[in-house]
Amino acid sequence: MTATDLMQATVQRIADVNGTVNAVVSLRDEDALMAEAKAADEGPRTGWLHGMPIAIKDLANAAGLPTSMGSPLFAGQVAAKDDVMVARLRAAGAIVIGKTNTPEFGLGSHTINPVHGATHNPYAHGRSAGGSSGGAAAALACGMLSVADGSDMMGSLRNPAGWNNVYGMRPTWGLVPSEPEGDNFLHQLATNGPMARNPSDLAALLDTMAGPDPRQPHELAQAASLPQIAGGMDGVRIGWLGNWGGALPMDHGIQDISQHALKQMEELGAHVTEQTPLFDSDAMWDSWITLRSWQVGTGLAALYTDPDQHEYLKDTARWEIARGMALSGMQVHAASVVRSNWFKTAVKAFETYDVLALPSAQIWPFDVTWDYPREIAGVQMDTYHRWMQVVVPASLLGLPVVNVPVGFGGPDDTPAGLQLIGKRGADAALLRVAQAWHLATDWPNARRPHLG
Repeated sequence: MTATDLMQATVQRIADVNGTVNAVVSLRDEDALMAEAKAADEGPRTGWLHGMPIAIKDLANAAGLPTSMGSPLFAGQVAAKDDVMVARLRAAGAIVIGKTNTPEFGLGSHTINPVHGATHNPYAHGRSAGGSSGGAAAALACGMLSVADGSDMMGSLRNPAGWNNVYGMRPTWGLVPSEPEGDNFLHQLATNGPMARNPSDLAALLDTMAGPDPRQPHELAQAASLPQIAGGMDGVRIGWLGNWGGALPMDHGIQDISQHALKQMEELGAHVTEQTPLFDSDAMWDSWITLRSWQVGTGLAALYTDPDQHEYLKDTARWEIARGMALSGMQVHAASVVRSNWFKTAVKAFETYDVLALPSAQIWPFDVTWDYPREIAGVQMDTYHRWMQVVVPASLLGLPVVNVPVGFGGPDDTPAGLQLIGKRGADAALLRVAQAWHLATDWPNARRPHLG
């Protein structure tokens, strides 16, 4: 297939199904896209992504395209240059066709915003696609894209991947560089990463995104992942953390579908052990929401304090920013001490296990009109993001995580995912486990959305 053929098929697929799910936004002019594809066919091959259409998550800058971040404050603002990650994708030959939808400023794992509206779950219209990489995950599930970028602070590559029956990876923090702007030393919670319908594409995209940037003080370099993903999961030691000893309320069926997948992994040669809680969940949560609010507050304080811009921020954003701005240095320090203690505990756990496993979400995809779930299994959620607590153990430490699809069973037969968490730097080892799982199950092809 030529780049021109692929672009034509992509544009047609978007025309057929995007109106239903609303995953791809700010789509470029078709004539311009076809001309760029034709130029790719006529020019020298530039990399494995040569001529491949890709849409960039609407939190990142792609030159010539709007970066709204889902906020009315930035709607229509056109990026003058590519972010580091986008430039690397273009250098590998990708053709940027548009953006993928995201919540306002990426806050909350539910893709809805006042600029582009809500992204619907491809498997159940009227339900959430998750977030904040919900547009990317839905576009992959629908076949509008072959690979996609995303970002993850609090499950934003894992929750939507699970809810859309695709693969999403939060890499080891520092492996994929962020933008060298503002503070580059203190904030170590969010990272860019890849999404795909299979682990080999996931690994290839990670290898393209990854690599040192001399402008960043915590850069991390490691060998390419794609050549290392063969080999299966025979002998892999998996620690199943379940609902963290009852600390994490979960919808009915979430643990069952996760445990069924783990039994299948045992049949593939893995050794699965049910592990009691490794650390105090309340201490971990308090540490997380302190460090998260601090990072969000520092990033968005200028908008919050400007009376002309303040009113355009959603309520949850205002709450998070105000909370972050009110923190003292000693409170942030205390939260980081807890994080440090959890890291030492996790290092010890990885002497016993190669992988720690948790569900990718505590709840099945919910009504798309909700702003966020108010309760899970009868337990009231005390913040707008408490329902995502299951992703915090890995996020707090910057550990690599791959979401693998594990089947269907939620309301309207919606999908679920499982987090496979590794020690720092174990990205390729996790992808090897994911590849073995994919070869045995291939959930993305086994159950595709019934669209168009």
